[in-house]
Amino acid sequence: MEKIQKKPLEKIIMILYWIEDSILVSLLLVMILMAVSQIFLRNIFETGIIWGDVLVRILVLWIGMAGAMIASRNGNHIRIDIITRFVPGRFKKYLNSIIELFTCIICSLTAWHSIRFVIMEYNDNTIAFAGIPSWVCTIIIPIAFLVIGIRYFILFYSSIRH
Repeated sequence: MEKIQKKPLEKIIMILYWIEDSILVSLLLVMILMAVSQIFLRNIFETGIIWGDVLVRILVLWIGMAGAMIASRNGNHIRIDIITRFVPGRFKKYLNSIIELFTCIICSLTAWHSIRFVIMEYNDNTIAFAGIPSWVCTIIIPIAFLVIGIRYFILFYSSIRH
């Protein structure tokens, strides 16, 4: 039996998926360790890490955005699909294509405006915690929306080709 070789593009995509998954798991582990450490330090030693709570809040943002990127891989993102329940089967694929294009446009606009926000944060030179600039904490927003927008464009493009 021959072993099926993956195309180079498929290999790259699988590596990128693995990197995304690893980042999400790492962020979740850091967040859990920081939260547990804070609880332990406060209850046992009546102290804590000053910036620990801020880090946990920022990690929640990063985990949410990374999770949204992962959910968008195959179009499994949260959607309101009341209309598609009442549309006949032959029109659902057209409606789904329109929804994918609309999602791509909205995510692209959100990415653009969040890039502007990150640039403003960079220019303001504000510090989020422990000497880390606030723009570093918010850079995940444009990255995630850009990735989601690209993925929904690919879904749209592949659905109109078929």
